[in-house]
Parts: sequence; structure tokens; C-alpha cells
Amino acid sequence: MATLLQTINDPADLRRLPRPQLGPLADELRAYVLESVARTGGHLSSNLGTVELTIALHYVFNTPHDRIVWDVGHQTYPHKILTGRRDRMASLRQLGGLAGFPQRAESEYDTFGTAHSSTSISAALGMAVASRLKGEQRHCIAVIGDGAMTAGMAFEALNNAGVAETDLLVILNDNDMSISPPVGALNRYFAQLMSGRFYAAAKDIGKKVLHVAPPLFELAKRFEEHAKGMVVPATLFEKFGFNYVGPIDGHDLDSLIPTLQNIKQLRGPQFLHVVTRKGQGYKLAEADPVAYHGPGKFDPAVGLVKPATPPKPTFTQVFGQWLCDMAAQDHRLVGITPAMREGSGMVEFQQRFPDRYHDVGIAEQHAVTFAAGLACEGLKPVVAIYSTFLQRGYDQLIHDVALQNLPVVFALDRAGLVGADGPTHAGAYDIAYLRCIPNVSIACPADENETRKLLTTAYQQEHPVAVRYPRGAGIGAAVEANLQPLPFGKGELRRQGQRVAVLAFGTLLYPALQAAERLDLTVANMRWVKPLDTELLLQLAASHDALVTVEEGAIMGGAGSAVSEALQAAGIAKPVLQLGLRDTYVPHGDPARLLAMQGLDAAGIEASIRARFGGMFDRAAPNLKVVS
Repeated sequence: MATLLQTINDPADLRRLPRPQLGPLADELRAYVLESVARTGGHLSSNLGTVELTIALHYVFNTPHDRIVWDVGHQTYPHKILTGRRDRMASLRQLGGLAGFPQRAESEYDTFGTAHSSTSISAALGMAVASRLKGEQRHCIAVIGDGAMTAGMAFEALNNAGVAETDLLVILNDNDMSISPPVGALNRYFAQLMSGRFYAAAKDIGKKVLHVAPPLFELAKRFEEHAKGMVVPATLFEKFGFNYVGPIDGHDLDSLIPTLQNIKQLRGPQFLHVVTRKGQGYKLAEADPVAYHGPGKFDPAVGLVKPATPPKPTFTQVFGQWLCDMAAQDHRLVGITPAMREGSGMVEFQQRFPDRYHDVGIAEQHAVTFAAGLACEGLKPVVAIYSTFLQRGYDQLIHDVALQNLPVVFALDRAGLVGADGPTHAGAYDIAYLRCIPNVSIACPADENETRKLLTTAYQQEHPVAVRYPRGAGIGAAVEANLQPLPFGKGELRRQGQRVAVLAFGTLLYPALQAAERLDLTVANMRWVKPLDTELLLQLAASHDALVTVEEGAIMGGAGSAVSEALQAAGIAKPVLQLGLRDTYVPHGDPARLLAMQGLDAAGIEASIRARFGGMFDRAAPNLKVVS
């Protein structure tokens, strides 16, 4: 006999269910989410917390005609399961499988791609205005997490929405606050009362009547705010022009559904505050939602288990240790992260140096300019930020940091491909978007030890420097405990070969060396994109017939482009093969396989060189002078 969940192939099936069956459906859906993530890995805590909210939204609203924008998109697994993708959950975050975030190309129910946070209100408002201009009747809903509400963009959108005279529902999914049982029933009653037509109509009539007597109107307005203030956190959102409803229990369908049905009848901008719990229904995730935020494969009956053999340290861990060691040596160091303490490896730093640790929330623009202000006063800020998220602070990087030539270190995690998280989180563009900015230097360490050393080099400079490193572990290079730097702006020769020289930027040095062994090529570890080691470059150009650049970043405008520009500036005409990330978005999947698809593993590098310069390997090689 089919379970309830197996009968739901789209939200229309859900809407045909009697209300009493929604609770059992929620239990089945939560169990299916847990089972699926345990099998594939992915985001767990946040998705366990949105089960009832997802059911309620699709039950009350006519999706996909009505638009739901999820923010951040990693809380959409229940949504995917209820919108016809249940049987594909086994392919989650795998090459050719379901994306871990909403994706418009994947389903008509995914109305907007939301992997970078805090965009939902803007997007939903745009959809609402478009519907009004086109004369279409539809509801547009933005579901935004409390973390995403820390970004300025969310408040910019609220500010615009409040005066746009458009029907829009913003749902704040607040999973950082709890409602105690004694208050829950009262909250439910007032939420339904305040979302009802009677309350809205009474308020409008009261305004019309009392406006003729301003003192009475002001008194009534204050009384209303005071009364609502007894059961809601604040009237902040009403100041933006929204009708505020809540907070209500986001796991109580008997509260969610009537409230949403009432709000559905109202006009103008509405704000519903829903309180949920990360990890809801799975005790281990409830107890430690951070650990279960994005786990790999695991046994739900056992939970997360530490591996018997300690894994190689990741680049993120190398950065975190360096940050602590440098902070212990220099009291001027201040660490900054935009809401990525765990992801950027700053947990120990926060514990050891709480006064010098600043998590600014999902506010990348502020993080960059905040660092600039610190640097103006003689401190040494280090901004730990994912490559893809620094894109959100680009104007501040140029105007507030680089233009004033301030000594800010940007530790760019997740540079290059990021595997299962896909193109929204890939650090493909940082070389291209940074190297065009005056005063900014860019370092590309090849392994864990170089990462530590080049961070020290960057810290010693009196201008902005970015150090980019990938997600996960490298080759397992032994990391020296000292804080010795490497020379600024200088690379090194790693292998002497014949005819063709490979200039490697970053961790692709090692597959380049493997390819070079098969073809007897010269290999240089360039280390710096900017300043480029032109002395080493010109030596290699003079002693080789062709050059190859290799980087885990966009080819267009990347390190290879810097090499070609330097050769042109020197008046040297030399064939250059640029290898890197092609002019396309790389999908989610296994990182090694994705690199191979881009031709950036050893076999791919070798094949590209043979295809371009194959004739050189058929002729006798000239005697080459070893470059020292």
C-alpha cells in the first residue's frame, strides 16, 4: 500500500488531501528528507525545519501559478520532494542530478535561483509588480531565513516593497528563536486575529473615522502598537509599510494554514513571522544543528561518526591555524567573516580572540568597508570570505579598500570549483575581477604549506592582498609551524623540460607536473598572478618554443591573460595555450570529475598540450639552458 507521500506527485495532489492527513504527511516527508540526505549528503538541519511550512504554502497557494521564492535555497528539499522530484532525490548534488538549490531550469516550481542569500524579497517584488503590470492575478511569496535578513539588500527590498502598492507576502523563517508552549496558543490566536479580514477592515475604518480627530487617532495608533507589541517582537516591519503577523509556530499546521489562508485574502504588503527549529524531528540535529547543517553520508540511526583515520587538513583549517598563530604574534590582527565562522575556519579564533573576532552577518559590503575602517586606524584586518561572496562587496573593494590602498588581507576560500554546491558557489572569477584593480595583489598557493607562507607574505604588505585557495584538502603537504613568508611577487621553477613551459597558478601545479613528466615539459610554480613574476616569465619565453598557462579560474581575464599581456608589453610573440575554466557555468558534481571535464586533470592537460603543440614532440628537441 502506498504511503501518503507516494501519492503526492505535485502540489495539486497535496491540495486534494483532507486537512487531518497533513500531519501524517509531514512526518513522512521529514523522514524522507532525513533518509535522502543521509544517503547522498547535503543540507539537513535547515530542511528538517521547513517541512510544515513547505506543506502549508503549497496547500494554501496555487503553485506554480503563485510564485514562491526560497531564501536561502538550501532549505528547499521538502519543496523539491513535493513538486515532482521525490524519486530523483537519490541524485541530489550529483553530476546530472538534482541541484542543492532552486534552479529555474530544473522545475517550473523553482521560480528563482537562490543560492546567494537575501535576494528573495527583491525577486518576489519584481514578480509581483510584473503580475500587476500584465494584469495577472497571482500571489508572490518570499520565504527568507533570519540569517538572510541580516543583509542590507533584504531591507532595501522591504523599503521599496512598502511603497510599491503591490501585493507581496514576505515570510520570515526564524529558526533562531523558540516559542515556549504556554505562549504558543496565545500567539496562534493573535496571529490569526491580526491576519483576518475583520481586523484589517476594522483598522481601516478606524483610521478613516479617527483621522478627523488627530489626537484620538494618535492615541488609537499608539494603543494598537502597544497591544500588538505584547505578542510580537517589534513593529519594525510595519514601519516599512507591511502588515506584520506573528510570530507563529512554523511546525504547527493548525496555526500555519489558517493564518496563510487569511493573509491570502489581504491586499498590500504582508509580513508573516514564522518560528521554526533547525533539525526538527531528528534529535541529533536538534542538539547540534551546526554539525548537521551540511553533513556527508551517514547512518541516521548512529549519527555523524569521526573517521577512524584523521583526514588530511583542509586549506580552510590551514588558514584557521595561521590566523590564530598570527593573532598571537600581532595584537593588531582583527578577523572578519560575513556569517561563515565554521565554513571559513574561524571557530578557534573566535574562542581564543573574542575581542578581535567579528561576524558581521550576511553583509559582505559592510564586511569590506568595516575592514577598511579598521585599516585606517592602524589595525591589520583579515577578511575570511568565500571567493563567490566577495563578488557582493566589489564596489567596496574598489572604492573603500583599493583606491585608498589600505592593507587588508582577503583570505579567499572556495577558489575554483566547489563540487556539489555547483556554479552558484564556485570561485571562478576572482582572478579576473581582482587583477584589474590597481593596488591589489593576488597570490595563488599550490599547496597547504604555501598557503600558510603566502598568507604571511600577504599580511606583511601595506596594500590589499588576496590569497586564494580551494575547498577541501590539497596534496597533504607538511605545513611548517613557523610564520616565515615567501618572496613577494616571485615564482619558482619546479621542473626543467624541453620546448614547452607550463606556468601553473595554484593547486593545478601538481596535475601539471604529472603531465610534464609524460611530455618532458618545463613547469613553473608562478604563485602570484599580480604582481606577475615577469623575470621568470621572460626567461621561460626566451628558452622555450611555446607557453601553457594553467589555472582553476576563468580563462577570460585570468592568469593566462595576464601572461599574454606581459608578453605583448615586452614585444614578445610566443604561442600561449591558456587552460582554465571555460566560458560556461560548471554544474554541480564530484570535484575531480568536474576538473576532468574541464580538461584540468593531468590527462586533460596533457591532451590539450598534445592537441595544440603535438608537432613539437615529434621533432628532436634543442639543447636548452637550465633556468636558475
